[in-house]
Amino acid sequence: MKIIVTDEVAQEGLALLAQDPRVELDVKLGLKKEELLAIIGDYDVIITRSGTTVNRELLDAGKKLRLVARAGVGIDNVDVDYASSRGVIVVNAPFGNTNSAAEHAMALLLSFCRNVTRANGSLKSGEWKRAPFTGYELKGKTAGVIGLGKVGGRVATRLKAFECDVLACDPYIAVKRAHDLGVKLVSHDEIYKNCDIITVHTPLTDETRNMIGERELAMMKDGVIIVNAARGGIIEEAALLKYLESGKVAGAAVDVFSEEPPKSEYLKKLIGHERVVVTPHLGANTFEAQVNVAVDVSREILNYLDDQPLENAVNIPRFDLALMDQMRPFLNLMNTLCEFGIQLLDANISKIVFGFSGSIAHYDCTPLTVCGLASILNRMVDQDVNMVNASLIAEGMGIVVEESKTTHADAFSNLITIVVEGEGGKRRTISGTLFEGLPRIVRLRDYSMDFAPEEHMLLLHYADRPGMIGKIGTIMGQHEINIASMNLGRSEKKGEAMVILSLDSAVPPQVLEEVRAATDATFIKAIHMPGARCSRSCGCTA
Repeated sequence: MKIIVTDEVAQEGLALLAQDPRVELDVKLGLKKEELLAIIGDYDVIITRSGTTVNRELLDAGKKLRLVARAGVGIDNVDVDYASSRGVIVVNAPFGNTNSAAEHAMALLLSFCRNVTRANGSLKSGEWKRAPFTGYELKGKTAGVIGLGKVGGRVATRLKAFECDVLACDPYIAVKRAHDLGVKLVSHDEIYKNCDIITVHTPLTDETRNMIGERELAMMKDGVIIVNAARGGIIEEAALLKYLESGKVAGAAVDVFSEEPPKSEYLKKLIGHERVVVTPHLGANTFEAQVNVAVDVSREILNYLDDQPLENAVNIPRFDLALMDQMRPFLNLMNTLCEFGIQLLDANISKIVFGFSGSIAHYDCTPLTVCGLASILNRMVDQDVNMVNASLIAEGMGIVVEESKTTHADAFSNLITIVVEGEGGKRRTISGTLFEGLPRIVRLRDYSMDFAPEEHMLLLHYADRPGMIGKIGTIMGQHEINIASMNLGRSEKKGEAMVILSLDSAVPPQVLEEVRAATDATFIKAIHMPGARCSRSCGCTA
């Protein structure tokens, strides 16, 4: 295997490749675009950092390329979709900087608590002042960790070592992992209300963008300390500045910003605030982290050579064509069920069962199971999940994954059922089938339903009694939200009813609360389905 290295990569990683007799390693730094295009056709693998753009032109020229290895976390310089279409695997090193990021979060927190940056500047200017720099101890403080993944888990461990009482919030982590770390899982609101220190360690997604804003900050204890060394945009920075200026927030330690480099006036004001410690996105910037990412991608290349699973592949080559012919009609259904079902979860997942009934059970359903698992996990973790690494990631999160098959089917020739189990025995069940090639959901929990998922939907449970549908329709009409269709299920007359509405537009939070109050709903959820199509995140090429 011929490998070209086009950017500076730590020698400790390259040494693993150099000592393998199957590898021919060429380090060619500083190549011009035309020079690289002229020679890339001779190589099976390219190792890059951020200095090389792996675009369509380069991928087309790399006729023999089988793998692109990005020695770092970001893959913005790689056209992953086009690489997938060419059957080229893309790997990165998302966890090589895990320890670096965790330590930096602690460094920021300690720097604020002990006034390190301010005291350093004062002393270097020739002053000798102590009183203005009286600090805070961590011992005995209640610390809240939002996001208990690899980085958040390490931060929680370190906070416990400083004798903090640690609460954690992560709806996608099994309770067992929290127990293993010795922390207590609580809700978001409990974190905000009870913690002296709050540190975030989640990916930036539609769910986490501006997750901590005006409402959450107002709920916090007076004198709270906030740390963000995860992603810019998780904390609403204008609101943070407001509560710093009011004194409710004692201070903040921030490494990441919604705009990098910061240009907005309010960001500059936040950065310049005397009670804010800041760094320019240095979480991964250690010598050790650079070695780790080099070692990680080199190991992935060797795993590829040895036909071993790739933990950090961000895409995957095509399935066997014969298998794809069998599975292709159901990949979209599986993704749709997962996209819908994941939005109904309100407990930490401990087990997922993928069930296949009818004719489909005659086939190997593993690709569907793993595609479904990847679809669920992609909304839960700060890592690209695909057909290769989904099972490994689920195992690391303490989630049990099972598959059940039966060729017997009652009402449908083919049926896919997903059962998600969580803390306290909570279960969520969703079943679907194909009707004229399009996904339809036919069961939610114990209710028989029959509807085609739409982009905007509203699901609610309430005690069945006259006038409920009218109340819901009236509220929607008052807010000019058109109801396209309605599906009703109920356990018995005047028992619990489940209603799913397909809408022409999204339901704002205030309207959601209005419907909840009018119906005394025991459960209500606005569902957003951007499209009932197979997500490329699962790794398939449908």
